[in-house]
Amino acid sequence: MYIVAIGWLYVVLMMAITETNVVAGVATFVFYGLAPVSLVMYILGTPGRRRRRKEQEARAAQAAREAPPARPEQDTGG
Repeated sequence: MYIVAIGWLYVVLMMAITETNVVAGVATFVFYGLAPVSLVMYILGTPGRRRRRKEQEARAAQAAREAPPARPEQDTGG
């Protein structure tokens, strides 16, 4: 997945270098390269983020079940 993104950014960088001025080159790189690649990577990474969050919640719930019950603080009356 990452190799395709890196390859596309390389191609877009080469396109941007051939532009006639700096503003056009930066715009080409941002709008043909960075914006689409970051959007696609975010969308394709969603299942992994969701899976990691569920695993983290399951570990927290397991730790809460295994933790000893909290003792209430006693009033010393003083």
